[in-house]
Amino acid sequence: MNTQAKSEQASFSIKSILPILLTVAIGMFLIILDSTIMNVALPKLVSAFNSNLSTIQWVITSYTLALAAIIPLAGWFSDRFSPKRIFLTSILLFVLASALCAIAQTPEQLIAFRILQALGGGMVTPIGIATVFKVSPPNKRGAVMGILGIPMLLAPILGPVLSGWLIEFINWHWIFLINLPIGVIAFFMAWRYFPASKPSNKMKLDVIGALLAPIAFSSLIYSVHQAGESGWSDPWTLGSLLVGIVALLLFIWNELKQKEPLLELRVFRSRAFTHGIILAWMNQISLFGSIILFTLFLQQVKGLSPLEAGLYVIPQAILSTIGINVGGKLFDRFGVRLVAILGVLSISGALVALAYITASTSALYIMTSFAFIGLGQGLTMMQINTHVLKSAPIELMNRVTPITTSAQQIMSSFGVTMIITYLTGKIKELPLQHSTEQLGPAFANSFLLALLFSLIALLLSIFLKSANEVQEKT
Repeated sequence: MNTQAKSEQASFSIKSILPILLTVAIGMFLIILDSTIMNVALPKLVSAFNSNLSTIQWVITSYTLALAAIIPLAGWFSDRFSPKRIFLTSILLFVLASALCAIAQTPEQLIAFRILQALGGGMVTPIGIATVFKVSPPNKRGAVMGILGIPMLLAPILGPVLSGWLIEFINWHWIFLINLPIGVIAFFMAWRYFPASKPSNKMKLDVIGALLAPIAFSSLIYSVHQAGESGWSDPWTLGSLLVGIVALLLFIWNELKQKEPLLELRVFRSRAFTHGIILAWMNQISLFGSIILFTLFLQQVKGLSPLEAGLYVIPQAILSTIGINVGGKLFDRFGVRLVAILGVLSISGALVALAYITASTSALYIMTSFAFIGLGQGLTMMQINTHVLKSAPIELMNRVTPITTSAQQIMSSFGVTMIITYLTGKIKELPLQHSTEQLGPAFANSFLLALLFSLIALLLSIFLKSANEVQEKT
């Protein structure tokens, strides 16, 4: 690194990129909030549309499938038309689709508009992360990406609380209308502050990859969702899983042959990148699996309302925020290994505690245990992702962030489905007329499954290379 570059890094202040950081953070918060706000709204939508749960469930499933289909295209669209133009278009489409969702008259209309939402919002996160990463000096990326990670932590926590409050005190339409003012703010901030860049008119589209990627990722996610409803032996589950695996193998084969691939899979040749992304996957399975278990436990065993259950996660939100800020500073100073080990240890210790919960467990014990999951979540999620991105060449960033984002969608869905399927199996072993006290051990055993993935993540964390040992390519 030359003297001028070192001088620029030394004089860098986060204030200089704060407008860009806030723009991306608001956009990401909008998209992630909408992904989680639906979780506690399903029963209300069933009654509002006079439908059934299996039909309304597609409001969430279709959104996830559409996200998986569009995210792989984010890199090409960003290079071809410029990140700013695609970011603005994505926000605008998302806001318009949110308005349509609010006035939907049938379940079919709502599902269609949710797909439109995902097609708009799917590119916001990968483009936003890539942009912030590129404008941040290498020695400050931990702190900067830590700030950017705050909406990624708070949105899943605030989503159920906000959804429960809107449904209980206003109406279901507002779980979509709330997106309009936030989206308008995100759009005008992006118009004003998002860095402009010239599009590459010579950028060719990898047509085969563009066809195979949506088929592969959406089929894999559909198979995971279907397994949660009908089991892994269901013909639709097996069929979509087979289609997804075949399409994924063909996609990988095609991408490795292309000079300008849709997703830059050659980055997996980096041991640091591969090690880091596998660690991220194990951590995400453990985290998202335990989060859904916690929500279900509060409502099904403790008998809390959606709003009351949402309030239980306030300590998690507080420690998550602390963790992500402390984690960013530790990452910049000591590298990824220390912060990853501390974060995963916090998650693992909390899951050990949650493996002993029963219907009579005190609120303080439950909230404290889950608060330490929040601390671990804050320490690990964005810092591990930053380590993964730092292991990739900076010039490939637009093509790498869609890989990490797509994989996160698949792995978090896989973790939730696998752990819920395990919980359902444990509940089926109970007497038909079982009590809430008998439900406690089923949840406790399911937390042990989440703990298994957390322990794998801990083992992988121990063997991580620190930031000083990983060659930065900027």
